[in-house]
Amino acid sequence: MDTTFQWHEQRTTTPDGVYRVLRAAILDGIVPPGGQLREAHIAADLGISRSPLREALTRLEEEGLVVKVPFRGAFVVEVSAQDVAEIASIRLRVEPYAGELSMEALRGEHRSLLMQTVEDLDRATKDNDIPASIDAHLRFHALFYDFSGHSVLQNLWNGWESKLRLYLAADHRSYSNVHDIAREHEGVVTHVLAGDVEGFQREIAVHFPSALKGRAAAEGAEDR
Repeated sequence: MDTTFQWHEQRTTTPDGVYRVLRAAILDGIVPPGGQLREAHIAADLGISRSPLREALTRLEEEGLVVKVPFRGAFVVEVSAQDVAEIASIRLRVEPYAGELSMEALRGEHRSLLMQTVEDLDRATKDNDIPASIDAHLRFHALFYDFSGHSVLQNLWNGWESKLRLYLAADHRSYSNVHDIAREHEGVVTHVLAGDVEGFQREIAVHFPSALKGRAAAEGAEDR
């Protein structure tokens, strides 16, 4: 059965409004990974023409959430457990270093940005707003790479952010109380503000075990 697309705000025919509807449908899991975004169906549901819809799909493609297949259409990108596990295995090693490099900036002149980001995460999770919580979650971790002053670290983050966004779409929905995510990140902030590099590294390490399970499962399958 096809998904029903509907406006969650005032109806608009702009590409930006259509983009927000489709993006929410993807990140809320309404359209699953691998699911097709049928232009005719979406246009009919939303009462729009194909032009703003195609612009919205192009924007989603640029964001890494959608892939367009010639002669078939647009599909939500699929991210495997192995993809996520490989990213997590690298993050486990480099994110503590990014945090160490960025800590001075995030304790000092950019402290307000750090606090605003964790407040955004707190508010989104309290509201059970999955797309907003994913955005805030990614912005939070991106701060350590952005303010590390290390271009290689920044490029690493940029390279895997879209896959992490799709992974978090499933991960956030797996929580019985999504607000627990905000509480977990408050612990990270405490160590940053205290300038506690070792505490930050320990706190960050607890974020990765569930993602790393995909790698362990894949390695186990190869051994059988």
